[in-house]
Amino acid sequence: MAHLLLYPMVLDELKNDDIQLRLNSIRRLSSIACQLGEDRTRRELIPFLCRNTDDEDEVLLAMSEELGGFIPYVGGVEHAHVLLPLLGTLCTVEEICVRDKAVESLCRIGSQMRESDLIDRFVSLVKRLAAGEWFTARVSACGLFHIAYPSSPEMLKAELRSIYSQLSQDDMPMVRRSAAANLGKFAATIEPAYLKTDIMTMFEDLTQDDQDSVRLVVVEGCAALGKLLDPQDCVAHILPVIVNFSQVGRTEIEEEQDRLNSILGL
Repeated sequence: MAHLLLYPMVLDELKNDDIQLRLNSIRRLSSIACQLGEDRTRRELIPFLCRNTDDEDEVLLAMSEELGGFIPYVGGVEHAHVLLPLLGTLCTVEEICVRDKAVESLCRIGSQMRESDLIDRFVSLVKRLAAGEWFTARVSACGLFHIAYPSSPEMLKAELRSIYSQLSQDDMPMVRRSAAANLGKFAATIEPAYLKTDIMTMFEDLTQDDQDSVRLVVVEGCAALGKLLDPQDCVAHILPVIVNFSQVGRTEIEEEQDRLNSILGL
C-alpha cells in the first residue's frame, strides 16, 4: 500500500512553491517510478510531467537528464516511445542547456529503441521538431538526425536528407549553426554516394554563410568530415576551407588544420 500513498506526496512536492523540493523530487524520479511500477509510471507519472514543463530551468535540466535513463522504469524498450513527447517538449524550451540535455537523452533512448518504433515514433518526432514554428525546436532537431537516419527505409532517408538541407538554409542563424555543428555526426551515417553530393553541398553552403559564427562552427568540424572522404576529395574540398580560415589566426582553426593534416598524413 506504500506506493499508493506515495503518489499524492510526489504530486505535492512536484507542485510545491519551493524550487528545492521540486528539484529533489525530480532527482528522485527513478526511485518514485520504481515504487509506482511500470504501468502507473507510463499512465500517470509521465503524463503528469508532460503537463508540468513550465518550471525553472534548473528543474527542467534535471528532468531532461533523469529521463535519459528511464527506459527500464516505463517497461523496457517496447514502451520507450512514451518518453518521446515529454523530451520533445523539453527540446523546445528557451534555455540552451535544457535543450541540449533533452537532445542527449533522446539520442540515448533512440539508440535503444526497436527499429519499428524508431521509424514510426522517433523519426516522426524529429520531423515535427524540424518543422517547428519556434527556432528552438529546429535547433534541437539537428542533433537527432544521426540517430533517426540509419534504420530508416530509402524513401524516408531521402526525406531526412532533404529536411536537414532545409535546416542548413534556415532563416535563423541559430538553426544554421546547429546544422553546421551536427553535420559531422549526420554525415557519418550517410551512404558514400550521398556524402559526396548532399552533405558536401550543405558543407560548402555553410562555409559561405553570411554569419561568422556559422562559418566558424562548420570549419571547426572539418576534421570529422574529412575522415569520411577520400584523401583527394578532402584535399579538394576541406583543406582549402581550413587554410582560408586559419589566416584569421584562430587557435581552434589551427588545431583543426593539424587534425586534418594528421588524417591526410601531411
